[in-house]
Amino acid sequence: MKATYSFLALLMFFTSALSAQEVKDSIALQREARSLVREGNELYQKEKYTDASVSYQKALEKNSSYKKASYNLGNALYQEKNFKEAVPQYEVTAKGSKDKFTKAEAFHNIGNAAMEQKQYQLAVDAYKNSLRNNPNDDETRYNLAVAKKLLKKQQDKENKDKKKDKKDDKKKDNKDKKENKDKKGDKEKKDDKGDEKKEDKKKDDKKKDKKDGDKDQDKKPKNPNDKKDQKQKPKPKKGNMTPQQIKQLLESLNNEEKKTQKKMNLKKAKGTKVKQEKDW
Repeated sequence: MKATYSFLALLMFFTSALSAQEVKDSIALQREARSLVREGNELYQKEKYTDASVSYQKALEKNSSYKKASYNLGNALYQEKNFKEAVPQYEVTAKGSKDKFTKAEAFHNIGNAAMEQKQYQLAVDAYKNSLRNNPNDDETRYNLAVAKKLLKKQQDKENKDKKKDKKDDKKKDNKDKKENKDKKGDKEKKDDKGDEKKEDKKKDDKKKDKKDGDKDQDKKPKNPNDKKDQKQKPKPKKGNMTPQQIKQLLESLNNEEKKTQKKMNLKKAKGTKVKQEKDW
């Protein structure tokens, strides 16, 4: 039992000693952090903002919850025009500080950094938060009015750009539709021309076939039984003579026949040898 009590007493002693050492170390770190902040402030006053930033960062390494070091680091970064990195440092102070005036200043500086980046909505919100903590700050109120004006101008421009983009897209769509329509029309015209060419070719081929057929027909011997040839032969027309004309024609033919017969007899008579008397 005595040994157990002795162990517990020894453990408590070491725990107490360790806690005391931690407190001692923590106090030492806080002192070093404060010293580094003072060093940073001196550099800041000399407008050596980069060196001042280094000192503030070292102070935060010693004591990460040192809000004054965060706030001063934000100011140094702001002076270096590193607005983007300055905002998170101000936010640490704005969210962690219980003092309203300190919070108001932190929000005011967030607004200023946002204004430099043309983040007007963030600036408006920051200035409003600053005024909630310090309603009597006329500088913040003036900055808020400027931020609202710039925000409205920015939004109007964005809306105008959106309308312009929408209008341009519509024009582009109409242009594309027109081009597609023109292409379709050209294609139809080409197809029509192609069809016309095909039709003309068919007609030419048909004419050529017919011509070749006619040539072949000319080369073939004519068939006397061919109906076509029979149709082309002239047919004798029936006469329309009167009976008197017919009688005269027959008489004329008979007379002509008699004359012809007489001539034939005469020729025969001339051709007969005459018997001569013997000379004895």
